Amino acid sequence: MYEIFADLHVHIGRSETGKPIKITAAKSLNFANIAKECAERKGIQVVGIIDCASPYVIEDIEKFLQTGEAYELEEGGIIYQDKVCILLGSEVETSEEGRNGKKGAAHNICFFPHLSDIKQFSQEMSHHIKNITLSTQRSDLSGYELIDIVEKYQGILIPAHIFTPFKSYYGNCTDRIRSIFKEKYDKICAVELGLSSDTYLADTISELENKTFLTNSDAHSLPKIAREYNKMLVEKISFTEIVKALKGQEGRKVLANYGLDPKLGKYHRTYCDDCEQSIETKEPVLSCPHCGGKNVTFGVFDRIELIKDKEQTKSPDIRPPYIYQIPLGFIPGVGGKTVEKLLAHFETEMNILHRLSKDDLEAVVGEKIASHIEKARTGNCVVHAGGGGNYGKIE
Repeated sequence: MYEIFADLHVHIGRSETGKPIKITAAKSLNFANIAKECAERKGIQVVGIIDCASPYVIEDIEKFLQTGEAYELEEGGIIYQDKVCILLGSEVETSEEGRNGKKGAAHNICFFPHLSDIKQFSQEMSHHIKNITLSTQRSDLSGYELIDIVEKYQGILIPAHIFTPFKSYYGNCTDRIRSIFKEKYDKICAVELGLSSDTYLADTISELENKTFLTNSDAHSLPKIAREYNKMLVEKISFTEIVKALKGQEGRKVLANYGLDPKLGKYHRTYCDDCEQSIETKEPVLSCPHCGGKNVTFGVFDRIELIKDKEQTKSPDIRPPYIYQIPLGFIPGVGGKTVEKLLAHFETEMNILHRLSKDDLEAVVGEKIASHIEKARTGNCVVHAGGGGNYGKIE
């Protein structure tokens, strides 16, 4: 058994031939570049690429396997340069019965062991999605219906960024995920927390007690990969081993969640779209106390305050530690040149964030920046809350 780092939510912006996949993602985000970024700069051993059901991406994967740099495992996953295991995933938007009779929408990340499995999934989903070539298109399925199709092709379904105000189960659809999945709820082994929440907030909802928590980047550009990630204990890197870790089987498990302070997330607190201010009141509000406007984007913290059914006193025994960690790109004074300098000396971001002393850093970038990095990687920064699509800020 050994420890690995995994980020299971990374988008593709364009195919190798420049065809759009995720419109809002960077053009440099293609299958090959993600594999190289994880191997050479990030130090991530497992990456979940969640736009692999697009026929354009499937073509890219087939060509990538022909180069000899990568190969498929019998246990599931694609191994790149014997360093990185790529999990083939698809993010699907489901249509749900929302609060107060309104229609809701939620994102789900679905992973499959082999290319043949996701190709069959893609073909079936093309009957439920208007444009299968694009990322995260709205389907005519509910989560209750989708999970059966995912399992038909040996896959697993993980509800994505479950609290965000748009496109999530708690944020946009329901107060209880169990009410969506009903008797199939136990088939869900893990949920993704999202950038604006953490373990301590999520553990105020009792139906999540036996679910594994995941912290993933939802990266829309190469530098954003591994801004949140997970440490896992596995025997080797493969689809089968990751599923065992998510289910806590045979000694495999998630050892730690590394994530942003949720205040840094874009939707942590409610935000007034009229006067463009975050609303950081003690109690959740539906109108702005600054201007009286009702045009507000409800925050993750505020949503959880409304729907929680217990106080967070102690997390369940299965819960690993949630470690607040700020990515290099968020740290004041650490620009692109500084990051390149650090990578030239220490190879990967995981080395910089986990394996080096402050003295090692200081020798390369000086005492001031080394001190900033040390505070960031130990969670000792002053953070001002984000909201309404604006990231929080570090003082």
